[in-house]
Amino acid sequence: MTKRTLLLAAAVLAAPIGWYLFRPELLFIDKAVSEAAPVADPAAMDTITTLATGEFRSGAHETAGRATILRQPDGRIVLRLTGFSTSNGPDVRVYLVAARDVTDSTSPKTAGFVDLGALKGNLGDQNYEIPAGVDLARHRAVTIWCRRFAVNFGAAPLA
Repeated sequence: MTKRTLLLAAAVLAAPIGWYLFRPELLFIDKAVSEAAPVADPAAMDTITTLATGEFRSGAHETAGRATILRQPDGRIVLRLTGFSTSNGPDVRVYLVAARDVTDSTSPKTAGFVDLGALKGNLGDQNYEIPAGVDLARHRAVTIWCRRFAVNFGAAPLA
């Protein structure tokens, strides 16, 4: 085989792998979410307790909105993102971090975190259930985390 044929074969193999890793189309596609406030019984709306709240600041990507931790009448605890916006990307997760704030891309790994799941959409209001037993006195920040590239898109310190 010639050098040209080998280079062409390598390029043909590398293209789908590169697409899978970087998912460039996600840079141009927004996914909007509009979940209602998490209330099992609308009559019990007055019994929802706000435990903590904070405003998102940008990290590696422009990120804005509010994060609020709510205790439901049935005892469940939910993280609610409102007025939320960030960039889309591959394998973006919502982490509750055992730190006061997340200002870089190393804090979640060193401080520890609870993975609340995949980001439902890069725009809009959304809810994430916090597992029972999570120590909210220790987990004081929310980060939007790209797991594939270990990058903090943005974070909200909770007070």
